[in-house]
Amino acid sequence: MPIPEFVRELRAAIGPRPLWISGITAVVVDERGRLLLGRRSDTGRWALIAGIIDPGEQPADAAARECWEETAVRVVPERLTSLTVSTPRVHANGDQAQYLELTFLCRAEGGEARVNDDESLEVGWFELDALPAELDDSARYRIGCALSGRPETAFAFDPALLDAVAR
Repeated sequence: MPIPEFVRELRAAIGPRPLWISGITAVVVDERGRLLLGRRSDTGRWALIAGIIDPGEQPADAAARECWEETAVRVVPERLTSLTVSTPRVHANGDQAQYLELTFLCRAEGGEARVNDDESLEVGWFELDALPAELDDSARYRIGCALSGRPETAFAFDPALLDAVAR
């Protein structure tokens, strides 16, 4: 995954020490109710579309930008569905990070799903009852939050939302 210039500048000052980063995740649904996923080039696993919010960028704008950059699908973020914190991570290059994750339910508005940058190996639409088995519990939880129909944003873990998406 390419490292944004502002993160590269921070890393030059702090090295691989833990860095707190704000990111977005997009739960993108099309008119048929299918979910957009990308197979990540860094892990080879299917995942929700996600990325880092640029300095000064509005989070919903970041969700739309990341979807376009990674999948060539134009989206409209409809609502913030969960606000979570990732587990601490150590990236392949040794950099440590933890992410504030703002997850948006997004409606597909146009474009044709395809690999649109070097962050994905594949991009595709999936029926909710046929999601890849390798999709992790964090993604399944965020999908559950987004598709629950609940009007409020999830701020605390609710195990019922994890189980809302078939494994």
